[in-house]
Amino acid sequence: MFKATVSLFINKKKVYRLCKELQLLKKQREIKNKHPRRLTRNRIITSVDQLWEIDIKYGYIAGENRFFYLMCLIDVYDRVIVDYHIGLTCEGKHATYIVERALWKRKLVNRSMRPVIRSDNGPQFISNAFENTCEALNVEHERIPPKTPNLNAHIESFHSILERDCYARNEFASYTGAYKIVTEFLDFYVNRYLHGSLNDMPPACFHDRVVNMGIRPFTVNV
Repeated sequence: MFKATVSLFINKKKVYRLCKELQLLKKQREIKNKHPRRLTRNRIITSVDQLWEIDIKYGYIAGENRFFYLMCLIDVYDRVIVDYHIGLTCEGKHATYIVERALWKRKLVNRSMRPVIRSDNGPQFISNAFENTCEALNVEHERIPPKTPNLNAHIESFHSILERDCYARNEFASYTGAYKIVTEFLDFYVNRYLHGSLNDMPPACFHDRVVNMGIRPFTVNV
């Protein structure tokens, strides 16, 4: 004697709805945001080390069929890439290293006034590692709303230069080769690339004149 078996397929949404109606669901765990998002606000920048922007640019290694990451921190006033990370991985801890090194490079560790750091909402920048570091260093971190890259305009402008003058002109055969070419381009950009918005001076030269020679200041509205 054979027994007939019947398979019953029920949509998971219907199961959820029925369980909810019958009050069979457990109370959902409340997730508390340890670091609430600080949205960007309009700022008038009058000198160096007031606002830094941080973001990531991907590069493709054709010879190895994989990507690498370049994370840069730019000063919106003098356009210097204050520090960067290049690697096959890019996590929140790498963002923390950049900020810590940048503060040492600009001799800001023992100063009470620190730059505001502006980023998008990438996982590296919303991580506890990065947020905890900003808090420990007394650095204000603000994040732009989704789909508003214009609020990170200076780092986006640098990425356009990087894409046009470095990535598009080179086909990277290996990570080692990509590392060499990109780091050499970063040195060129900071020390020799002439910026029209910086009185046709390279960022490093302009920074030196702002700090040591007191050139006529201007404002940057962001």
